[in-house]
Amino acid sequence: MNSSIIHKYSKLKPSLFLLPLGLLLALLVALYSQHALSVAQYVAIQKNYFLNINATLSQFPVLIYNLTQLGDALIFLSLLSLFVIYAPKLWEALLSASLVSAIFSNVLKNLFAVPRPAAMFDPTSFTIIGKTLTGHNSLPSGHSITVFTILTVVLFSFMPTKLPRKMLWTAFIILTGLLLVFTRVGVGAHYPLDVLTGSVIGYISGLAGLFISRKYKLWVWISNKKFYPIFMVLFLICFIVITTKVLHEPLLIFYLTLVSLAVSLYKIIYVYVKK
Repeated sequence: MNSSIIHKYSKLKPSLFLLPLGLLLALLVALYSQHALSVAQYVAIQKNYFLNINATLSQFPVLIYNLTQLGDALIFLSLLSLFVIYAPKLWEALLSASLVSAIFSNVLKNLFAVPRPAAMFDPTSFTIIGKTLTGHNSLPSGHSITVFTILTVVLFSFMPTKLPRKMLWTAFIILTGLLLVFTRVGVGAHYPLDVLTGSVIGYISGLAGLFISRKYKLWVWISNKKFYPIFMVLFLICFIVITTKVLHEPLLIFYLTLVSLAVSLYKIIYVYVKK
């Protein structure tokens, strides 16, 4: 599996960045054409879309609240923890991509300083699921960046070779990603353009992680079994942290994450002892 992923990475071309950059440019032009480059107008042109999407998705509160947790890197990456053993190259890309996405998220949120929906609209006019967020850090959606960063790495790591399967796999990943990121609108935390922008930035971050892992050997030690105790400790810490989340909010996604970590911890200990 790992050799296959390395081979797939070697085939990637920098031209892959053209599509997301083109989408960001198109978004900028669209906002400019509607005089929506100011915070007030940016929010105003989305109000009806936000309210409609929020009203629709909030009809499934348990589902969307579970799914929106995947925007937490701790949760999503924990679900992929087993690949540390079977596909360390995947994790090399994930770590690099996560660092890039964290930089993008922090810099852009501070740069744009767009107020959250609950800070702009009457909170009783829409549904809020979970914490009420009122900060000025709505654009871009950090959860959306995380989701598409990880999914982009997964997309290209397991890309099929035949065109029909490539198309189906790509469509599946994109649709899954959009479903996950729009839960942020459903829980009342973001505007639609926040999550779309975050998705594109996440895609760019994922691509950056892939190219960084291909060119630089920053995380090559991951595949060395003598470093497995580091992951044992990390998995155990993640298990404890998520257990505290379960005690506060017993969500299904948290239980699934605990199962994933438990299996990964057992397997990595087994492989390390057996070496």
